Amino acid sequence: METPAKIELQHVHFAYEDHEVLHDINLRIPPNQIFVLFGPAGSGKSTLLRLLNRLTDFSPEETHLQGKVLLDGQDIFAPDVDVTRLRQRAGMVFAKPVPLPLSIRDNITYGLTLGGRRDRSTLDETVERSLHAAALWDEVKDRLDDPGMALSGGQQQRLCLARTLALQPEVVLLDEPTSGLDPISTLQVEEALFQLRESVTFIVVPHSVQQAARVADRAAFLLMGELVEEGPADVLFTRPKDKRTEDYVTGRFG
Repeated sequence: METPAKIELQHVHFAYEDHEVLHDINLRIPPNQIFVLFGPAGSGKSTLLRLLNRLTDFSPEETHLQGKVLLDGQDIFAPDVDVTRLRQRAGMVFAKPVPLPLSIRDNITYGLTLGGRRDRSTLDETVERSLHAAALWDEVKDRLDDPGMALSGGQQQRLCLARTLALQPEVVLLDEPTSGLDPISTLQVEEALFQLRESVTFIVVPHSVQQAARVADRAAFLLMGELVEEGPADVLFTRPKDKRTEDYVTGRFG
């Protein structure tokens, strides 16, 4: 029996003004995996990622959506959807880490206190749990009151991941989360994803084909707004069915 999809796109077309960015996307993303969206620049990867928690709502341009985007079978663009709750369930981590101008501790608890949480012991437990999950606790546990912006780039990115995890999302969307990091920091972020995928579904736009092949359980190749091919990563990166996928993963274009 097929596992129910955590996220499903059904015949999705998406356009900014009159420019169609995504063309008839049909995609099922299973739960508790690292799912990678890869392809050359301009293929629609980041737009697809932003659709999944409706960050496209903030576009200054007029947008047009056809088709359905489902989270646990529910249409996230339905009129009665609580968009704030949706973004708690599906959190986003961007390419450039953006810690708040607050302490490390307050970066983690900000979203919770905004939602009315005040119990100090609960907040402290959340800080420790989230920083452990993001593989950062051992590096910052003795300086939680230091500014988050004083951390290194790699630490800031893991802090942003921890801040997202503090809200206990079901899905985490990552748009080139290690593009500005050194190899050691990149490995630390990737290791954190491996540890967390038992309880979280990750959807990642990687910064390279090499990273895509390293981290993905499943992957989808997009080209000029079209979904060319999707499948298990060990197949897609070694025995792709489509010549365009093969040409891209072997470096013949891109």
